Amino acid sequence: MAPTPHRTALSVNLNKVALVRNTRHLGIPSVTRAATLCLQAGAAGITVHPRPDARHIRADDVRDLAKLLQNWPDREFNVEGNPFHNLIGCVRDLRQRGLPVHQVTFVPDSQGQFTSDHGWTFPQDAEGLKPLIEEAHALNLRVSLFMDAEPAAMHAAKAVGADRIELYTEPYAAAWGTPEQGAQLQRFALAAQAALDAGLGVNAGHDLNRDNLAAFAQAVPGLSEVSIGHALIADALELGYATTVQAYLDCLQ
Repeated sequence: MAPTPHRTALSVNLNKVALVRNTRHLGIPSVTRAATLCLQAGAAGITVHPRPDARHIRADDVRDLAKLLQNWPDREFNVEGNPFHNLIGCVRDLRQRGLPVHQVTFVPDSQGQFTSDHGWTFPQDAEGLKPLIEEAHALNLRVSLFMDAEPAAMHAAKAVGADRIELYTEPYAAAWGTPEQGAQLQRFALAAQAALDAGLGVNAGHDLNRDNLAAFAQAVPGLSEVSIGHALIADALELGYATTVQAYLDCLQ
């Protein structure tokens, strides 16, 4: 019998929906409505990245989405952010309310950072991360560390207690369609294999889109999950949520 193909989960990041909503005081577009439409279309989960300045996702959005996901027990809620800022308090609040959250993704953003642009550095970040990872594990959460595609760093990520890493894919996306595309794809494949060899699960995200996703998913071994926000929400403005989610799922086949 042929082996069952590996299936990569699609988690939809809703930050940009909240960003548009926050420009007015009308409550539209609705973050929970967007989540519902994406889940109905087959998304495996929802991702949010609440930042300390609440410029897009807010604390009440995180709670509302967790309440919504109670109705989708087979899907996952991933909350990402800097654990030295507001992330741990946010997920602790969900746990105290008995609400679902499955994964935290630790991202080394500064307080007012425009968007994530680098991963954790080892051994420099190890001492600070270890107790926060232990605290997340005590809350029964899977911990993923946002990492650059550096194979040599993967054993250190495992040693500090991470369950998965999320590969920061902007360098691959920036190289798409250039002579560097193949080299970047190989770099990410090697980093993913190093993570697997270290006993880590592999996630990925940042600037993945309908053009570059299929090649990435095909080349990168053991890819458990991609988290996609900006491009997916931009596509949904033109195509609608259902058609867009299906298009991204097709890329992952």
